Amino acid sequence: MALKLLRSNYQLTTLIMVIIVAGMSQGMLLPLLTILLDRSGVSTDTNGVNAAALYIGIFATMFFIEKPVRRYGYKPVIMIGMSLIIIANCLFPVWQQVGFWFVLRLIVGIGDSALHFATQLWIVASSPKEKRGRNISLYGMAYGVGFSLGPLGITLLKVGIWVPFMVTSAFFLLILLLLTRLKNEKPERAERAEAAHKRATSVISFAWFPLITSLLFGYMEAAMNSNFPLYGLRIGISESTIGLLLPVTGIGGLIMQLPLGIWSDRIGRKPILMGTAIVGALAFSCVPFVGTNLWGLGLCLGVAGGMVGSFFSLGLAYAADILPRHLLPTANIIASIQYSVGSIIGPLVGGIALHYLSVFSIFYFLGLVYLLFGLSGFIFKARTA
Repeated sequence: MALKLLRSNYQLTTLIMVIIVAGMSQGMLLPLLTILLDRSGVSTDTNGVNAAALYIGIFATMFFIEKPVRRYGYKPVIMIGMSLIIIANCLFPVWQQVGFWFVLRLIVGIGDSALHFATQLWIVASSPKEKRGRNISLYGMAYGVGFSLGPLGITLLKVGIWVPFMVTSAFFLLILLLLTRLKNEKPERAERAEAAHKRATSVISFAWFPLITSLLFGYMEAAMNSNFPLYGLRIGISESTIGLLLPVTGIGGLIMQLPLGIWSDRIGRKPILMGTAIVGALAFSCVPFVGTNLWGLGLCLGVAGGMVGSFFSLGLAYAADILPRHLLPTANIIASIQYSVGSIIGPLVGGIALHYLSVFSIFYFLGLVYLLFGLSGFIFKARTA
């Protein structure tokens, strides 16, 4: 019994470490590649399109990744996903060309999607019922911690262009070694596609409001990490300072995640989501007015991240309040798809807005979408499916 518990704890710890490193990689690559392309004279709209490639890879992978996971098990898929990211990381500094990097970002997206899909399913399937919620929360927090630490890798550019990529690859190789000690497992057989299609229609009908949160979270996360470096450079902030400011949004989300979850249990998910959306909208809209004041920027980004950084998890929790248990897996799939769509749209809209409108437009757009979401809560009336 003690050996089984020890093995279970080792498995969970290893999978959490996989997610931390994956979050670090994703959090570093978005701003780092944006800065390097900007250095080489690439326009902001082209830069935004290039940044979206990662999320296109993530989105496309979701349509075929279940089959290899079911056939070969979790462990091989995670290892292949990590290997793809390592290979792409090693190739980025070799040739700084937009088309080449677009392909590499697609590969990173495929690798990210594979390891996240398999890791999340493995944690859910292997966790006892009484610990499943806690373990999934650890998964979310691990990604948040990694993603927040990732932009610090920009500071390694001072040492050399290869250094940030090699450091990230070294972390992945270390986790790969730990992963080899895990015993492989396979998921249960998936349900029929026809039934899944019917469930998806029901989920969207009853829970459109809580599920929009995943779209907004993906949009915010990708827009901030892809477009904020360009914004910072345009208003005169140094690259190293950008690397220090970027994690502030994620740190704000981590700090407020548990308090907002507790308050949503007591007050209700809907009023918390509406209130945080409106406050977050105001915080994003204030960013242009603080200019290059680092304390002002840090405060605005920290408040905005604290308010909307828990949107994905709070949205799923609200969906769980409304939907019967058999529809929750479908809600998770829809949320993941919407997160990917938002992540693709974010850099595209931000890059085009920076190029054709104004340098401040990315924050006005963020403020607008969160304000509209907050107000749409007055329209949504929860029904039990």
